[in-house]
Amino acid sequence: MTARQPVVAEAPAAYYKAVLTQKYADFNGRARRSEYWWFILLNAGVAVGIGAASLILGSVSSTLGAIGIILYFVYGIAVIVPGLAVSVRRLHDTGKSGWFLLFGLIPLVGGIIVLIFLLLDTDPEPNMYGVAPKYPN
Repeated sequence: MTARQPVVAEAPAAYYKAVLTQKYADFNGRARRSEYWWFILLNAGVAVGIGAASLILGSVSSTLGAIGIILYFVYGIAVIVPGLAVSVRRLHDTGKSGWFLLFGLIPLVGGIIVLIFLLLDTDPEPNMYGVAPKYPN
C-alpha cells in the first residue's frame, strides 16, 4: 500500500495535464473532483494575476495596459476548450452526459443545477465513460 500524496501536490500536475498536454481537448473519460476544482482554482488565479498586471501596466502606460488586456483575452480564449473538456469529464465521473452543461443556459437556476452536478461525488462503479479514477480497482 502506498501513501497518498497531499492534494496540494496534485494541483499543478492536474492543471498542467488538463491544459497543456494530452487532455487539452479530451472530452472522453472521467475527471475527479480534485482535477476539476484545481483546474478552476488555478485558472482563476492566473486570470486574476493577468488582470491585476494589466491594471498595473495600464497605470504606467496606456499601451502597456492595452497589451495586458489583449493578453487577458487571449488567455481567456485559450482556456475555453480545456475548461469545457474538464467539465464534461467531471460530469462523466458522476454518471452524467456532458450535454448536462447546457443546463447552464437556463436563466437563474441553470448555473445552480450544473454546480450541483459538478459537486457530486464520484460514481464508484464503472460507467459508460470508464472506470472511476477515485476507485481504480
